[in-house]
Amino acid sequence: MAIQHFHLFDTAIGTCALIWEGERFVGAQLPERDEDTARRRLARRYPQADEARATGFVAEAVAGIRALFDGEKRELAHLPVALETVSDFNRKVYEVALSIPPGETLTYGEVAQRIGEPGAARAVGVALGQNPWPIIVPCHRVLAAGGKTGGFSADGGVETKLRILTIEKARTSAEPGLFGELPLAARPARR
Repeated sequence: MAIQHFHLFDTAIGTCALIWEGERFVGAQLPERDEDTARRRLARRYPQADEARATGFVAEAVAGIRALFDGEKRELAHLPVALETVSDFNRKVYEVALSIPPGETLTYGEVAQRIGEPGAARAVGVALGQNPWPIIVPCHRVLAAGGKTGGFSADGGVETKLRILTIEKARTSAEPGLFGELPLAARPARR
């Protein structure tokens, strides 16, 4: 097994981490409230990884993630991830997620349609919950039907998902709305 490395870094919304082996990412960690919490989660998920400085493609990823969380429209889909390490179904789901630009969203059902598995919306949700590269593979841009958030495994759960989508100024519906400029958490509930 190749040596795994990790790098912790602060962003506008918390401490994130990237984990890599050779020249590709094997994992990413969503924002945690502080470095200690991030380190504990990292130690559970990647106990063999050694801490390292961010250089090359890792430094590029850190800069991109920071910029995204600072509100810039930043694409991260070009970053190298080890897609061959996941199941074929999950790989297809992640490839669709990688195609969603900042500020846009799809539903679990739309992702299922795009991979040729209509009716597999729940399985898409499970695959996204297992995403080893959140933010790089933007699982936060996939919502439940009707603009509902669905789940999210980050510290803070759905609130973190809403915060990231708000930073990206994401639309959660194709319908124009009177309250479209409000933060997602403040939008009135549909009846």
